[in-house]
Amino acid sequence: MLVGETIQVALSAIRANKLRSFLTALGIVIGVGAVITMVALGSGAQKSVQDQIEALGTNLLTVYAGQSMHRGVASADRVSLTTLDAKALKRDAKSLKAVVPEIRRGQQVEYGNQNINVNVNGTTPAYVPVNNYKIEYGRMFTTGDDVSRKRVAVLANAVPEMLGANGAAMLGQQVRIRGIQFDIIGILAKKGASSGWNNPDEQILIPLSTAQYRIFGSDRVNSITVQFSHPDSMTLAMIEIEQIMRREHGIPPGRDNDFQIRDFTMFLTTFEETTKTFTFLLGGIAAVSLLVGGIGIMNIMLVSVTERTREIGIRKALGATRANIMLQFLVEALVLCFMGGVVGIAFGTGGAVALSKLANWNTFVSLPAVGLALAFSAGVGIFFGMWPARRAASLDPIEALRYE
Repeated sequence: MLVGETIQVALSAIRANKLRSFLTALGIVIGVGAVITMVALGSGAQKSVQDQIEALGTNLLTVYAGQSMHRGVASADRVSLTTLDAKALKRDAKSLKAVVPEIRRGQQVEYGNQNINVNVNGTTPAYVPVNNYKIEYGRMFTTGDDVSRKRVAVLANAVPEMLGANGAAMLGQQVRIRGIQFDIIGILAKKGASSGWNNPDEQILIPLSTAQYRIFGSDRVNSITVQFSHPDSMTLAMIEIEQIMRREHGIPPGRDNDFQIRDFTMFLTTFEETTKTFTFLLGGIAAVSLLVGGIGIMNIMLVSVTERTREIGIRKALGATRANIMLQFLVEALVLCFMGGVVGIAFGTGGAVALSKLANWNTFVSLPAVGLALAFSAGVGIFFGMWPARRAASLDPIEALRYE
């Protein structure tokens, strides 16, 4: 029997039992769809973390205030960072490209008849390039604005919407921060990636000196972000920062630091590894349904072999070889799995899109995941179709012809 004729016979057998074939393939449809949807969820979370890493920058360190420590015991005095610390780092650290101090507190902001509470961040002009922001409308305040303590403000992308206004139309207008009027000179482009502890699109930037002397009345800063010159110089930068900060805070040898140096990309990288493991876990759980679908196919194929025992005997009597019989039943199993895989891809992709639109979950359907799910479904067809095919091929033609 020719290969083409064998394939036609296998397809005819599938068409002759449409409902049974559909129900058999349904297990594969659900399995492939579940695999693609679950992997899309995990990949979406992983891509979100990668976006956060890119948004933060890969060559940044942040210095935070800590507590005075002695032999591992914290004292009751809370140590503060000041603008003098930032000036010392900028003056003495050779491996640092930029030093950006920040005074950040929640304040009442008024615009027309709108009133919101949002973070007001007193900082320097270097804040925008160091933190990978872009100006969408207007401009960033300058060093001259900072030295002059000008009352100018740059709004993050989400603030105009919070105030019920259009960003471009707000340029040149005024907002009141803690009752003090500020001119709006710029609107930041949307950053989009939340770092988890705050939303970078919900803040207002004002000059550092203005924040110190007009709003907060203090030279204390919440944090100092530093950008080191080269990706390979992070260790050197941390050593320099530690030496300078210990000198500025008068910490004697043997005493612990009263400040913290954090590299947030390490936290995000760790989280990325966690989401990758989570993706494999979700994909593995979903793959179990593919395994169940494959068992269903083997079950139906074994039933089909039993029902068609006499037909197999006739084909063998007419000259069909073991290879022909095996090919016929393998093709049936493969077609069922392949059809189920194609429909499952559409089902899984649609499920991922629906979760993204309706539940606002991050999903990402990758072509490798689709190809892997389809290849896995074909592998299930071969694996679970092999035993029924071998059983059919091994039937004795005389015994098969006697079968009722």
